[in-house]
Amino acid sequence: MEHLPESWLTEAAGAAQQQGAGNLLRVVLIVMVVGCVLVAWFLLRGYKRDD
Repeated sequence: MEHLPESWLTEAAGAAQQQGAGNLLRVVLIVMVVGCVLVAWFLLRGYKRDD
C-alpha cells in the first residue's frame, strides 16, 4: 500500500488546533451581548409608568 500525503482535512484540523476559536467566536459573543442589552432595554421600557 502506497503512503498518501496528508489530506486537506487533516491539515485544516491541525491548523484549527493551533489557531483556537478565532474571530468567529468573538463576533458571536459581541452580537449576543449587544442583543441581550437591546432586548432588556426594550422590555424594561415597556414597564415605565408616566403616573
